Amino acid sequence: MQSWRTPDERFAGLPEFPYTAKYCEVDDGEGGQLRVAWVEDGPAEADPVMMLHGEPSWSFLYRKMMPIIAAAGYRVICPDLIGFGRSDKPARIEDHTYARHVEWMSAVAFDVLDLRQVTLVGQDWGGLIGLRLAAENPDRFARIVVANTGLPTGDHPMPEVWWNFRKAIQGASQLDVGGWVEAGCARPLTDAIRAAYRAPFPDDTYCVGPRAMPVLVPTGPNDPASAANRAAWKTLCDSTTPMLVA
Repeated sequence: MQSWRTPDERFAGLPEFPYTAKYCEVDDGEGGQLRVAWVEDGPAEADPVMMLHGEPSWSFLYRKMMPIIAAAGYRVICPDLIGFGRSDKPARIEDHTYARHVEWMSAVAFDVLDLRQVTLVGQDWGGLIGLRLAAENPDRFARIVVANTGLPTGDHPMPEVWWNFRKAIQGASQLDVGGWVEAGCARPLTDAIRAAYRAPFPDDTYCVGPRAMPVLVPTGPNDPASAANRAAWKTLCDSTTPMLVA
């Protein structure tokens, strides 16, 4: 699988984000490897809080929350999804599938980091992926926090505002990731923060992940991910794992 890697200098001097990235490699599904990045804070032996970001952001999203959770005594781990942040970026939209994103994050969380007693925090696509991880590995999770997310099966229509977002992403000749993030914020971003959200994407060549993700959301009952998401719904509905929905 061909992929791009954002140059390290793009991440120099990030505001409010002093964390040094850690890296591992996961199978790309085609006989190769992809590098996945994450940052962490807090005691290494403490129970982990895994925070998964959404589209089109990266682990920088959690910069204000990480020190608070670490100060409370937890090990905070914030991976960058494949295609985002410091993680490698597959070059073709077809390289991205819902199943692959679940497999990639599963490999990081369990094969590499061997996380247990996890508190999941999932926002947007971080929830679509994280809820699958929680449903398919229930013995690994102690708590679940989900915000602005879901587990779509295609059995119910998506709202018009979501379709408008998908069309806008697909139709944009150039993606301004910083602008898209700011559009979802209650307050304007500073130039430095906006630039930090743009940092993983030097040009539109690197934006395949942000372009691909809206297309991967199941919108019909026969979507490739629908059956697995229905199974996850069943498991989560029967689960006694505490969940906070924000």
